[in-house]
Amino acid sequence: MNTEKTKIHFTDNYLINPTNPITVNIIGAGGTGSKVLTALMEMNHSLVELGHAGLSVRLWDDDVITTANLGRQRFAECEVGLCKSVALINRANRFMGTYWKSETVKFEKDSLGRLPQNAEATIYITCVDNVQARFGVAEILKELCNRRNHRDTPKYWLDFGNSQHTGQVILSTIGEIKQPNSEKYETVASLPFVTEEFGELLLQSEEQDDTPSCSLAEALEKQELFINSALAQMGCSLLWSLFRYGMTEYRGFFLNLGNFQSQPLKVA
Repeated sequence: MNTEKTKIHFTDNYLINPTNPITVNIIGAGGTGSKVLTALMEMNHSLVELGHAGLSVRLWDDDVITTANLGRQRFAECEVGLCKSVALINRANRFMGTYWKSETVKFEKDSLGRLPQNAEATIYITCVDNVQARFGVAEILKELCNRRNHRDTPKYWLDFGNSQHTGQVILSTIGEIKQPNSEKYETVASLPFVTEEFGELLLQSEEQDDTPSCSLAEALEKQELFINSALAQMGCSLLWSLFRYGMTEYRGFFLNLGNFQSQPLKVA
């Protein structure tokens, strides 16, 4: 008889019963980030309807909209030339009546090693297109983890990454999350950073061509049309389960749209 307990991560209690909207930093407003923002709009409205305080989102991206972004990313032709983060946040606020914020700079330390302003948040969602940006975010989160003395104490990091037709979403805790006593489950308090657990793999899979695409056709040679939206929906479903059910057996997944296979990643 197998008596091994199922390993479960219980959501930090503050996410379940917050006194204020949960602060979220989305880093990257491109193919995945623009669609994650749409999913968070739906999530925020649903949480509020359920009596939750909802979300307070800040979107980071220093890039501007080009014609190559149209079609695969959440932008219209009339927005070409605008800052991605500003266009998306303005649209979200008009649509949902929220007061979310945009940042038109990269989420990175400055030349003196100082953290970016407004860097503090409870949840971080990275939708960046290069590995070094992830390592930079990890460094900032480790520094913020030592400042656990304010409301926006960092709790979770949800990382989205993809190549042409494959991708992954991985949830990490920023430090240990206090777990309740459980007779039914084996609780898991700490989920390692994606840069620590899969750092070598990320570096090996890094695509060297960072040249901006000049057209949608060229962009589609690098990334399939629906890989970003598929990851966004499935990844935000994981985040939703943390809020809605207060626990998760899984911390992410690997997805292959080429053969329609998805491989879940357990918390331990």
